[in-house]
Order: sequence, then structure tokens, then C-alpha cells
Amino acid sequence: MTEPDTGNDGRLPHTDRIPYGGDYNPEQWPQAVWDEDHRLFTQAGVDTLTVGVFIWSLTQPDESVYDFTILDGILDRAAAEGRQVCLATGTAALPPWLAKKYPEVNRTDFEGRRHRYGQRHNFCPSSPEYRRLATALAGRLAERYAEHPALLAWHINNEYGGACYCDLCADAFRGWLHERHGTLDALNDAWWTTFWSHRYTDWDQIEPPSALTEHWRGPDHTAFQGITLDYQRFMTEALLGCFTGEKEAIRAHDPDTPVTTNLMGTYRPLDYHRWAPHLDFASWDNYPPLDAPPTRPALAHDLMRGLKDGAPFWLMEQTPSTTACRDVNPLRRPGELRLATWQAIAHGADAALYFQMRASRGACEKYHGAVIGHAGRDDTRVFREVAALGRELGELGGSTLGARTPARTALLFDWDSWWALEISDGPSRLVRYPDVVHAYYRAAREAGADVDVVAVTADLTPYDVVLAPALHLVKGDLAKRLEAVARRGGTVLATFLTARSDEHDRAFLADVPGPLAPLMGIRVDEWDAKPGDVEQPVQVGDLATRARLVFEIVQLRGAEPVATYGADFYAGTPAVTRNHFGAGQAWYVATALDQPGVDHVVRQVLARHDLVGPYADHHTVETATRVTPDGTRLLFLLNHASEHARLPAHTAATDLLTGKRFDQGEVLALDPLGVAVLRLQ
Repeated sequence: MTEPDTGNDGRLPHTDRIPYGGDYNPEQWPQAVWDEDHRLFTQAGVDTLTVGVFIWSLTQPDESVYDFTILDGILDRAAAEGRQVCLATGTAALPPWLAKKYPEVNRTDFEGRRHRYGQRHNFCPSSPEYRRLATALAGRLAERYAEHPALLAWHINNEYGGACYCDLCADAFRGWLHERHGTLDALNDAWWTTFWSHRYTDWDQIEPPSALTEHWRGPDHTAFQGITLDYQRFMTEALLGCFTGEKEAIRAHDPDTPVTTNLMGTYRPLDYHRWAPHLDFASWDNYPPLDAPPTRPALAHDLMRGLKDGAPFWLMEQTPSTTACRDVNPLRRPGELRLATWQAIAHGADAALYFQMRASRGACEKYHGAVIGHAGRDDTRVFREVAALGRELGELGGSTLGARTPARTALLFDWDSWWALEISDGPSRLVRYPDVVHAYYRAAREAGADVDVVAVTADLTPYDVVLAPALHLVKGDLAKRLEAVARRGGTVLATFLTARSDEHDRAFLADVPGPLAPLMGIRVDEWDAKPGDVEQPVQVGDLATRARLVFEIVQLRGAEPVATYGADFYAGTPAVTRNHFGAGQAWYVATALDQPGVDHVVRQVLARHDLVGPYADHHTVETATRVTPDGTRLLFLLNHASEHARLPAHTAATDLLTGKRFDQGEVLALDPLGVAVLRLQ
């Protein structure tokens, strides 16, 4: 594994305003269309273009031939128009000649089928030929364009993802395992291979876990969680190796321009915490289902911000109107695009970019939303909204650039726990890690708390509250660090199915919740599971709430009950507990409470530290805080309702979007889907 060449605190491209624009593919169009596009870009306030994302077959039409004529024209035209580019290496989709000449670059799928040429993300990450040719192309691009006046940032590949199960990956996996575990004895112990007579006596006996080996009924059903967990870690690092190879090739010619790749938020296949040190800055593509609550994309924004220790990130893609990849693709209503963009900025985005700038004429994304439609008009609703937002961002200038979030609440997000929980046989396959995490994140955010979404290895000393929902695996010294949070006066909250196993997904030989049992002050010997349509009553103080899916039966070992089950043979036993530990507290929620129940518990935790926000009772108004490098405190107010919201200003402030000043107590009115950016006095 290549060592990262940058710290984890982020190195963003230098701009004097929020970069605005998006993915542009002029190679699909004749020169006359370029002329019209740039006229419209100027009209819309577009200053940044992501180019070259899928241009490999044009820049290298044969292994021995490079042709940068089209790309030269794209960058030169951008520079002439005063625009900057995020230049992609174009290595996400193979040119046909490469797949034909080197068929081993084509992936083998989970079912064991070697694919032929087609689609995208179609390369084997372990293929020496793919890596050789991709890094060579990245190096050629850097050599040619490192000093180009339009170059703002490098964009390697595109939306890395997927997996391969070919012989090349099998060999690479064995080498990765040897490096990770050292000996076969250690590997056999980690995977508990004495079960079902699986003990390995030679590295060559190990096969990737697939439908042909350890799995049945798909990727989530595996006989040996240890090997499947390790393969997911391996594939994360195999794809990361492709990224770092291209980055090294760029750095040989361009030591300074920031490098990124567009991530995908809460994307299960890749552990982005393993990628974070290698990114100069984080960027991601935001395509939430339009019927999702606003806290879903907010969670992903905060996760992306957390990758680089809270440094701002780029919103690399979002649709201006509609997606095309789903069975049903709803349209963004008037005002929703503006609100979604300001939400990203509120949570740490220092760029706001779209996919796509002009709609493709053919293929699978021809109906995907675009700033400029097939007719090239400037009087569509979408174009007018994009242009109005461009003017608004232009007037804002650099007021938010570099601003950070002063959160005192942390939520631990762990891909290992996600993978381990959802490949586990028992207690319930209906428990989905992102849903549990989102429930607690939503409760904290709707209570008005700023939240950092961080890795389990993060420094926890800045936080008063640490939320650890469904943290299935507890690794390293995490238990001791959580104890330290409570001992100094903070509050730790954990939930059902937390601390069940170690880093290899082996059950702890201790009372549940394993190494967190002393902190939580409880013991769990049994747990019940019910179908998804079965609910159990739970009484939380004066609140009658409901619970589903999993019901852990808790015995108190120092903790006190906060809520109790109301049905079955465990009626009257604790469903939520609180334990006093040092100067602080540890809460344990032993079941999947409904959202009102989660809200009630989380607000009690936040209230102990005075972290419930001033607008927590305005349920449709989202708040987020950023602090600029000069210490200016900005409060974002986002009204997600289709009705007006009227709020009393909790302190004197000036709205940066309107220039209006508010005294404390003065009513601040937000339009439906309205936004205010308050500079606090």
C-alpha cells in the first residue's frame, strides 16, 4: 500500500468564491455547440467545469497512440473564457481496444462469470495491464497540463466501485492476507476455520468468497464472515491502489495541484476511511432519493466532511432536476435545487457542481437532468433556477470558504461494522446499519446539534457526546477511549447489536456488550427477534413508543432503567438504560425504537450538555453552523417545508443573502424551501 503524501486535514483548490458548474462533455458535440454552451455558462454564472471523465477512447485510440487534440481544445477554450477545470484522468471506463487486447482486464463477477467488454467500472483492479496503462495515461496528462492556466484540480477515475473475483484478484488477495495476518495459524484463528473443517494448510488453498465458494443467496449470506469481511477490506484497498498509482503518476509532473476522486457518501462497498489519507480533499456525488428525509443527504455530507478531520469538501455532482438510473425518477420541485445546494454548503461544501452541464443525446443518461437540455434553451425553469443560484453564489463570494463545523457531538461510522452486521446470520437480517445510524443522526440534527460523523479511530477528546449506534465490531482501544469520554464528564450512547465481535468478527468471550459492558453497566444474555411488521410497546418516561426487529433482554449491573418493554415475557425489563461512569454517563438502547423514541432519548443526552439548539422545536427547519478562518460564526437556516417558517432570532445577526439585520427576538421569516445564512454578531 502506498503511503499517503498529505496530511488528513485537507488541501483544497484555491478559489475566491464557491466553484460553480459541473460535468461537461464537449467531446460529444461539434464546435458550434461549444460556442453556445460557453455563452450559456456565462449567463448562469458557471466558472468551473469537470472535463475528461470518459474520454479515454479519444485520448488514447490505440496503445501506442496518444491524441490530446480534443482535450487541448477543451482546456484552451475554458481558459479563454476565464473558466477553470477539474481535469479527470478518464480511466473509469476502458476503451474497447484495451479490453480486446488484454481480456484479463475484464472483471469476473460474484457468480464466477468473466465479463466481456461493456458498461463502465469494467476493469479488474488487480490487472497489471490496467494499472500500467491507466497510470501511464495519468502521467501523460499531468506532463501536458500541469501548467495549464485552466487547471484547478485533478479528478482521478470516477465513482470507484464494484468488485472482481478473477484469478488475478485471488492471487492478490492471498498476498494481502499474508501481509495482514502473517501466518496461516493466525489466519485460521481469525476466521475460526476449525468450524466446518476449513483449516487451511497452504495459502494457495484460499479462494475469494463468492457464489462458487462460501456464499449462498447472494453476497450477504456467507458461511464464514471472517473471509468475506477480509475480502471487502481487500477490494477497498485494491481499488485504492489504482487511485494511488494514478496519483503518483500525476505527482511526478505536478507536485502541487490538489487531487481527488468523487466518492458516493454512504456507499457500502468501499471503506472511505481507508481512502481518506490519500485524498488531498474529499469530494462526492449527492443523489439521494427525493422522498428521503433531508437528514439522509445531511448525514452523507457530514460523513464526507469527517474524512478529512472536518475540512471542507466539494459537492462534485448533483442533478439539477432528475436522475435517470432508477425505475422511477421524480423531478425536483421549484426551489428544491437551491435548498439542496445550500444544505451542502451548510454542512461543509466549498464547491457546488452538477451532473450534467448539457444533456447527452444518446445512451443511458440522455434523460438524466442537465443544466442545458437537448434544445439548448435558456428559458427553461431548470436553467433559470441554476442561473439564479449562480448569481446568488457569486454575490456571496468567498464568505463561507474554508469554514469549519464546531461540533461537540460525534457519531461513529464504521464500514467494518456495516459489513459485519449485514453479513451476519442472526439475530435479524432486517436490521440495516445505515437505517440505525440515520435514526440517531436524525435525532441529534433535528434537536439542533451540529454533528461530526467520524471513524472509530478519530480523536474523541473534542466531543461532549459520542453516539455509537449498531457498532457491531469494537476494535483496538476504542472501549478505553469511550470510557475516557464518560470519565471526564461526557456522554456515550450505544445501541443493540453493539460490541458483539472483535475486528475479525469473532464473538467476544465475555458478557454482551463485550468490552463496553463495564461502561454500560449492563449484561445481555438473550435477545429476541421479530418480523418487521411486529411492534412491541416501550415506555420511555411519559412517552409511549414502539420498538421493532431486535429486543435484547438486559440485566442491570450498575445501570438504571430509563425505559421498559411492555410485552412478552420480558415485559417490565429495561429497554433503555443509563449508567453513571466517572463524571459522565453511558446510555444503552437495547432495541430498535421508533423515531419518536430515539428523538426522546437523544434529546435527553444532548440536553445534559446544553446542546439542544434554539430552533429545535421548529421541526422542518434544519440548522448548521460553520466558523470561518477569521472566526466569523455562520448559522445556516434551511426550511424544508412547503409553508413559511417564522423564527425569533436567538441573537443579533445579519443575513448574508439579503443583507438584512435582525436584533435578538426579532422575527425571521423563511419562505417555503427558504434559506438564510446568518452572520452572528
